[in-house]
Amino acid sequence: MLTLLLAAFVLCLAEAVLPSQGTEYIQSCMHNLTEGLKRGSSRHNWASRLTELEQLLAHSTPGKEGYSFKTNMLEAFVFSITAGSFRGLNLSSSMPVRSKGQVSAQLRDSISFPVELMEGMKAQEKQKLICICIRSAGMFLDEHNSSVLNNHILGAFLHNRRVGRLRRPVEIHFRHDKELDSSNATCVFWQPAGTGSAGNWSREGCETQHQKGIVRCLCNHLTYFAVLLIQAHDLSESELQSLTYISTVGCSISAAAALCTLLLCCVFRCRPRDDTTRIHMNLLAALLLLNVSFLLSEPLAAGTTGGCQAAAALLHGSLLCALGWMGAEGFHLYLLLIKVYNIYVRHYLLKLCLCTWGLPTLAVVAVLIFKREIYGHHIISTADGYKNVTMCWLTSPSAHYVTLCYAGLILLFNVLVLVAVVAVLRRTRQQQQQRARKDWMTVLGLTCLLGTTWGTAFCAFGVLLVPQLYLFTVLNSLQGVFLCFWYLSTHRSKRSSHCSTSR
Repeated sequence: MLTLLLAAFVLCLAEAVLPSQGTEYIQSCMHNLTEGLKRGSSRHNWASRLTELEQLLAHSTPGKEGYSFKTNMLEAFVFSITAGSFRGLNLSSSMPVRSKGQVSAQLRDSISFPVELMEGMKAQEKQKLICICIRSAGMFLDEHNSSVLNNHILGAFLHNRRVGRLRRPVEIHFRHDKELDSSNATCVFWQPAGTGSAGNWSREGCETQHQKGIVRCLCNHLTYFAVLLIQAHDLSESELQSLTYISTVGCSISAAAALCTLLLCCVFRCRPRDDTTRIHMNLLAALLLLNVSFLLSEPLAAGTTGGCQAAAALLHGSLLCALGWMGAEGFHLYLLLIKVYNIYVRHYLLKLCLCTWGLPTLAVVAVLIFKREIYGHHIISTADGYKNVTMCWLTSPSAHYVTLCYAGLILLFNVLVLVAVVAVLRRTRQQQQQRARKDWMTVLGLTCLLGTTWGTAFCAFGVLLVPQLYLFTVLNSLQGVFLCFWYLSTHRSKRSSHCSTSR
């Protein structure tokens, strides 16, 4: 009898102590997870700790009002609910949202669970509803490092049941003080990936509604939810598809035109006799290489990393060479029409080739030898964040900016040369009024020859973004065609003038 009483006393003592110890352990786990987020621990560390926290919450024993746990970055709720008596639940986070740099007690996220959450269960079946509020997007970084509203994530799930395809959705309210609409914010949920790889955000099963100061997410399942912020410079899927199509068609036509022009030059003239024609041919060759490498970039992105790096290096090098020959065209035009006198340069074409073919090739080879990770897979994101185009290109922002500076300097020089040429044509037009139409055709041809249309790349901002991209794509993908027409027209005029002189 004494043994039975002692055993009963021990069991009662255990029931009194274990919940307290479990509560302390959960609080300790949340504290460790919070500290890991502050220190920027690896994705594997916080993922395992979050899973541990979920298991601890699922095995806790909440009272009638449930349990709640809180740190400065995490908040967790556990509710014990019975299917037959469940009439829905509204829950608000006690973690305020920052408004214009200050904490606002009025801006609190919330989540509402419908009665249908327990649909299909027996009336006496009990479940534990776990809700976790996280104020750090560092736990849920995809490969694009996407931003979420206020860095807030709300998660909810049942302990022993997977919830999906609810007739009435779970409603989550994310409050804010920003100007948001369907163009720059959308409701998403987190899809975890396998070991060693990042997960991703998805919109499937979630509807987004915008009200003043509130983003309403209506989702038919339970998981971790957030509002994905869409960058203003991202394109829609349809815009990206149309631009890709225009680029592919334009570059294909330009490559064919450049190749035909080079072949015609070889067949009919064997070897160009003057430096001007030789420079034109080198520019066409560089554009041919650029167009071909661009067309190969996207297909090769689906292959091996080494193949993609080689394709990216070829594309980068051909772009640098093409820009270099556009600069050579500008320099040659400066010598012919502006400087005019004392323009003889020894080994002139050889020096131009060393600058325009040699230096870019040397730079690309050096990058491949010493820092080849600069080349690789480059992802062009769309506004929805899920339909992206991958190509082989630069992966380093610093290398991208250096290339832009190189292009900007060449284009600035060529624009100044073009302005000086227009001034020269205006002076000569005063003497011969009939040459006006021919002068304008010359200016248009030189604009293409000097590559000044590439300057539209520096207008990619604000409302001009999409029109500028279409203009840039059309003009520069067809540059080889324009140069083909320019060369044929100038070649024809030279032959006609030569024939008239010989007569």
